[in-house]
Amino acid sequence: MPVRPSRRAASRWPVALAILALLFVTGFTVVRTNVLGMGDRLDRLAARVETFIDPPPHRSTLPTVVVTAAPSPSATPRITPGPSATPTPSPTPIVRAPVDVAIVDDHAAVFASQLTKEDCAVAGTQMVLTLLGLGNSSAAFQQEIKGRIGEWESWEDSHNGGWGPAAVAQALAAYGEPGYEIRAYATHTDALRDAALAISETDKPVVLFPWWGAHTWVMTGYRADADPALFDDAAISGAYVLDPWFPRVSSIWGPSDGPGSFETLAELERNWPAFQGPPGYEHIGPGWTRPEGAYPDRDGRFVILVPTTPLTGS
Repeated sequence: MPVRPSRRAASRWPVALAILALLFVTGFTVVRTNVLGMGDRLDRLAARVETFIDPPPHRSTLPTVVVTAAPSPSATPRITPGPSATPTPSPTPIVRAPVDVAIVDDHAAVFASQLTKEDCAVAGTQMVLTLLGLGNSSAAFQQEIKGRIGEWESWEDSHNGGWGPAAVAQALAAYGEPGYEIRAYATHTDALRDAALAISETDKPVVLFPWWGAHTWVMTGYRADADPALFDDAAISGAYVLDPWFPRVSSIWGPSDGPGSFETLAELERNWPAFQGPPGYEHIGPGWTRPEGAYPDRDGRFVILVPTTPLTGS
């Protein structure tokens, strides 16, 4: 027996069709010229219409771990003491020295540009899998990953539907890389330092969510004034990044950088803002700030996807 649509679902269609008609009439000229940012606004409106008609499922997904601020860092190196009953020779002094860490020799070989302007998370997932030997950088593989989003999307992860940090982690697990954890930090500095520490401890990349949570970067290394695995107060001065937006130019963020570019701390802070939005976007706050609704464990925080298991053989 066929199931009749609910009255609520049926009532959505006249509104949706009216909005779609408006987009059809006004969209071509406005999007082409992006007059006063109206092209971007129409894109967001179109996404809301799509979500209204076909909302993402309400189902459980991976949690976001809120990381509390650590105690004040110490310049004393970390040393694991031996058993107190057994005399041990004095350890060799640990010398504080700058470090330059990169887990990729050839960034161009693992780079994949997003196929459409909405596919940054898909391309980011693809690059992590390629880097770990679980995928490749082809357009066909990106399309394959993209086509499986129905297995992982949830309203909790992305109110717009599609890809959020949890979907990325679940996709990585589906292709053989479990153990990535979503973490949210109160400060940009804490997030970046933990990302660097995770890279050193696991030899795996970290996924960042810059542009107020609207974009995806893959962090493959960093520079610091000391090894963060040895010194709690190590200061990170920048990161090596794979940006799937390359070679595009953003109307807000400017030209994207090529595969494996070193992003200074100032550039990271600009793209992963710890401040209010620019003119015309003053309503946007620091950290994760999404227009589609509230994310209690992410809002105002700096969100990253962190590997928790070391690379086999490392």
